[in-house]
Amino acid sequence: MRRLVACLFVLVVSLVVLAPPSSAGGPVRYVALGDSYSAASGVLPPDLTAPPQCLRSTANYPHVIAAATGAQLTDVTCGAADTGDFLAAQYPGVAPQLDAVAADTQVVTMTIGGNDSSVFLNAILQCGAAGLSTLGQGSPCRDTYGTSYEDTIRTTTYPALVQVLQAVRAKAPRAEVAILGYPWIVPAAGGCFDKMPIATGDIPYLRGVQATLNDAVRRAAKATGVTYVDMSRASDGHDACQPLGVRWVEPVLQGTNPVIVHPNARGEAGMAAEALKALRRL
Repeated sequence: MRRLVACLFVLVVSLVVLAPPSSAGGPVRYVALGDSYSAASGVLPPDLTAPPQCLRSTANYPHVIAAATGAQLTDVTCGAADTGDFLAAQYPGVAPQLDAVAADTQVVTMTIGGNDSSVFLNAILQCGAAGLSTLGQGSPCRDTYGTSYEDTIRTTTYPALVQVLQAVRAKAPRAEVAILGYPWIVPAAGGCFDKMPIATGDIPYLRGVQATLNDAVRRAAKATGVTYVDMSRASDGHDACQPLGVRWVEPVLQGTNPVIVHPNARGEAGMAAEALKALRRL
């Protein structure tokens, strides 16, 4: 009898040790927050369960991550969101994104910050208009706007990022939280005036604005103990000037995404891959 009891004890201990972590607590509870780069706005197929204003796709990187890992996904990503929409309703009937985060949430991902003070939108529109005015020559956007975009990012976007990351951590103190940088929109130099109407001299200027934004995201993550997923290296060479099948971000002209200057499905898959490298719980 003692030998039988001993054998049963060894068997139970072995099963506990060898069983995968998910078998005890179920799938990882994963909440996806963020803007159109998280929502994959314009990428097919659309998420029919999402509010129509959010232009969310089931091919967005949160869905890719959940499909690859079996995580239980709560996706509240929404196109055009900024940091303020984590704390207040973005649209009537669309709850603040932070409402989806709970004390038992285990993983949170997001891209956010690009829409704060309309930095992304203004930079693309204003630099595009400036480039058209000179037929792609010179650096009219840099000459006109100077450091204004970067100043706004440093003085307004950065503290807002810190605030919302602190709020996420407060709601889910035991969760692994990751914020992704934005994949490159334009190359380091040269450009493609037929697809992106940015003057040649403004290509490095616009890339510098994006680098400043990503650095603000990185610094905010560091200040709040959040994981920063750096997209710079992985997305280099996949900007909007590259051919179809190579680019991760669709251009203003000759693109495939009705929501211009946004990731395509390949870009979302690339973002998912980088996030999975950084996340320990998935």
